[in-house]
Amino acid sequence: MGFLRIFAKIVFTLVLVTVAWVGLYRFVPVPFTWTMMGDLMSGHTITKDWMPLSEMDPDMARAAIAGEDSRFCSHHGFDFKAMAGAAARNAQGGRIRGGSTISQQTAKNAFLFQGGGYVRKAFEAYFTVLIEVLWPKRRIMEVYLNIAETGIGTYGANAGAIRYFNHDASKLSPTEAGRIAAVLPLPKKRAAIDPHGFVRKHGNTLSRRVSVVRNDGLDGCLRTS
Repeated sequence: MGFLRIFAKIVFTLVLVTVAWVGLYRFVPVPFTWTMMGDLMSGHTITKDWMPLSEMDPDMARAAIAGEDSRFCSHHGFDFKAMAGAAARNAQGGRIRGGSTISQQTAKNAFLFQGGGYVRKAFEAYFTVLIEVLWPKRRIMEVYLNIAETGIGTYGANAGAIRYFNHDASKLSPTEAGRIAAVLPLPKKRAAIDPHGFVRKHGNTLSRRVSVVRNDGLDGCLRTS
């Protein structure tokens, strides 16, 4: 019984701390992440420049939805249809594809580290539930677009826009937004400036899908009016 009481207290404390942590990040910019720490330890400098979603060109969020999570506004953190589809494609061989939503990626980027296998995935699911409960969808997208890697040592769409296009993310063309979104899955291996191969092709595809996201209301949860 003594062990069970100690275990229950530890779990209760962890829940309180994580809920407070997630609650804090609903209102303040995420100052640093474990992924950034990894870059620093690898000898890279960190470039980030937080921009509120209200100031960011809406096409950036639309491009992210088009490329990463078309059902972002309709699911509650997990897209089981996409996960099943990814599992089926991976079973056939070829390039491994994930089924993670923007909410899951935000939970991982903000609170956890890369890698870690099933243990990290379990914590990712826990934090995904927390942010979906405690944050509005606009906040989830805002955090995602400010802490996701957009290049080696570069974090956030705004820092990426400055790096690749020499202007901030308040005015992005659909092509620029699409190319930044195309970098997101593998930011250490891709560049949005003078892109070649997959980045150019996929970025151009996403730029065309921006209008589909807008016209079909797939970004409805992000709109203020």
